[in-house]
Amino acid sequence: MELVTLVRLEGVAKHVVLPDDTRLDILRGIDLAIDAGDHVAIVGRSGSGKSTLLNLLGMLDRPSEGAVWFRGEPVRKMRRGRLDRLRGRNVGFVFQQFNLLAGRSALENVEMPLAYASGRAFWSRRRTATEMLERVGLGHRLESTPEQMSGGEQQRVAIARALVRRPALILADEPTGALDVDTGGRVMELLDEIASEADAALVTITHDLHVAARARRHFRLDAGVLSPFDLTQPSSGDPSEAGEPALAASVDELGSPAPTRKDARDAAAAASVTAGISAQNPVEVPS
Repeated sequence: MELVTLVRLEGVAKHVVLPDDTRLDILRGIDLAIDAGDHVAIVGRSGSGKSTLLNLLGMLDRPSEGAVWFRGEPVRKMRRGRLDRLRGRNVGFVFQQFNLLAGRSALENVEMPLAYASGRAFWSRRRTATEMLERVGLGHRLESTPEQMSGGEQQRVAIARALVRRPALILADEPTGALDVDTGGRVMELLDEIASEADAALVTITHDLHVAARARRHFRLDAGVLSPFDLTQPSSGDPSEAGEPALAASVDELGSPAPTRKDARDAAAAASVTAGISAQNPVEVPS
C-alpha cells in the first residue's frame, strides 16, 4: 500500500493587493511535500514569507494560486467547519512569543485545545493536560500563570499546549527566538523528542543555524522562493551551492529582525485561532 504524504504544496503562490493597487508577491511557485515523522527546517530573512508559508501549511490561510493537500485531500474543497476540525485534531502550533493566556494557569492554558474536543477527550482533559505538563517537566507548575514563569517555562507550556491533542503536524515559528542559547537548546531537544515519539512531522522556521541543523531536511526561503540546502555537502564558495557555510552565511544575514506589519498580522491571526476566540466561528484550537 502506497503511503500518503501528510501535507503537500503544489505550485503555491500567495500575493496581496496593496492600497495603491499594486500587487505584492509573498510566495512564488512553492512545491513541498512533508511525510509523517519528517523534520524540516526553513530559514529566511524577515519579509521572505516564512510566516505566510507556515500559515498555509497549517491551513490557517489559503493560497492565491496552487493547491494544498492534507493526507491526499485538497484543502480548497473543504468547508470552513470541517477544515477547522481537521486543523484542531492534526496541527499543533508553537510560537516564538508563546501566546499564552495571561492570568490563566499553565494547566488552563494546556487544557484549552481540549475544550473543543468531544467524548472521552473532553471529559478527561484535565488529566491529559496534567500528564502533558509533567511530560515537559512542569508538573510542579500546574497552577502558575505565565507572569510567574520564566521564558523557558512559558515555551514548555506552549509546547505542551501544541502537543496535548497528539497532532500529526507540528509547526514551530522561531520557537527559540525569545530564549537564551542554553534554554533554546533544551526546548528543541524536548520538541524533537516528543515529535519523534509520536511520529509527528515537525516543521521549524528559524534564523538559528544550530536549530536548523537539527532537522533532516533544510530549506531557504528567499524573496518568496523556496530552495533546498544540503548541510552534508561543503561549499566551494559558489553562492548557488547549498553547503553548511552557505547556509551559515544566509542565516548570519538574518540577525534578529524586527517584526514587520505582515508578521504582526500573521501572529495576531494565529493567536486568534490558538485562543479559539473567533467571534463568528469558534474553532477547534490546534495549539
